[in-house]
Amino acid sequence: MRKISLFIATSLDGYIAKPNDDLSFLKDVEKEGEDYGYAEFVATIDTLIIGRRTYDYVVKEIGSSHYDNGERDVYIITRTERPQKGRTIFYTGNIAELVKRLQSEEGKNIYCDGGAEVINELLKHDLIDDLIISVVPVLLGNGTRLFKDGRPEHMLEFVKVRTFETGLTQLHYKRKK
Repeated sequence: MRKISLFIATSLDGYIAKPNDDLSFLKDVEKEGEDYGYAEFVATIDTLIIGRRTYDYVVKEIGSSHYDNGERDVYIITRTERPQKGRTIFYTGNIAELVKRLQSEEGKNIYCDGGAEVINELLKHDLIDDLIISVVPVLLGNGTRLFKDGRPEHMLEFVKVRTFETGLTQLHYKRKK
């Protein structure tokens, strides 16, 4: 069965964005030639699930080809219907049903790139198998929290930790079965 993996960065105090969906704190750990294992990770996936606000921010800052490169299906979780663009599908249905359908299909793993609403909905249904969380050495004090209150407790199993020259620490856990 296809796994769902979260691969995301957070501040040390648990925020994935500053107020107004601002991800500029991630630039603090940018280093030429260092992708923090991203290329290796995306080689294991062929489907992406992402919230509309995160998608809009990345498209504005980087461009739509960051997600829709023609090699994977991209599901944008949204409340507003929009026509499909290439392999990018704007999905307005039940996210748990989508994930269960995708997991039953043949293919590589599935990547959840946020945002917090999508992540917490998947956690509520116990659908995230791997959590790869890069901790950026900054205390933001405010913004969008990675983990929201009101979701069930999840026991995790430690896989590995990686540290980088920039001060970023990457934690990898998997869901205990």
